[in-house]
Amino acid sequence: MNRKAQAIVLFLVGGAVLRAGSTDLYLRYVKAGLRPLLLAAGVVLMAAAVATVWYERRTRPAGEDAGEGEDGHGEGESGHGEGEGGHAHREPRVSWLLVLPLFALILVAPPALGSYTAMHTGTALQRPWGFPALPAGDPLPLNVADYAGRAVYDHGRSLEHRRVKITGFVALDGHGAPYLVRMALNCCAADAQPVKIGLTGRIPAVLEPDTWLQVIGTYTRKRTKDPVGGGAIPYLEVSRSRPVPAPRDPYDESWNG
Repeated sequence: MNRKAQAIVLFLVGGAVLRAGSTDLYLRYVKAGLRPLLLAAGVVLMAAAVATVWYERRTRPAGEDAGEGEDGHGEGESGHGEGEGGHAHREPRVSWLLVLPLFALILVAPPALGSYTAMHTGTALQRPWGFPALPAGDPLPLNVADYAGRAVYDHGRSLEHRRVKITGFVALDGHGAPYLVRMALNCCAADAQPVKIGLTGRIPAVLEPDTWLQVIGTYTRKRTKDPVGGGAIPYLEVSRSRPVPAPRDPYDESWNG
């Protein structure tokens, strides 16, 4: 590609980044706290594209924009193109296919990582730094990682005699056993890993993978080993559940790896 074509691609990349950063689409890729950096990156890319076109036009000799030589027919001093056999070399048009992924990013919102990734990746649960006292409330809203960490590493001491309310998406193992999952990330979707809770008790008869579910239940000592990696997966004794819309941010940022 020549410089103008490169500038067009750069401008489109910047526009795609700005579009993602100005809507909730960016939450499919990075943490919410990175939004200002994403917007700044989009502005810089678009400014660089405009500067490239301006510099190219400013430094190009007069008449070259039209692709003409001295005789007005696109020929050099000898009356022939620069390429072999008297023909000018041109960039292959197939290189413009590089733009197609950009239009896909602009026009199509990719789904967040879901049950397929969760069941092919081991649970990322790690020991928390500590277990601060839980606030009052019944049921107590908790995220998946907080419940799982307290259930495994605090042996449920802070969860006993408390009803908790947790939201996540459904994943089913090879035997149809249901798990409540939230993908946790450090920076972006590329490093997202699942944290899983097994469900027991009053579970809906029919569960579809990737359905978002809000469950209310109590701590149980039951746990199992993740078949992928062997990590501990705690269980929740479900007393009530209901399907809910997918949240604005599908990832769990509370997990710090």
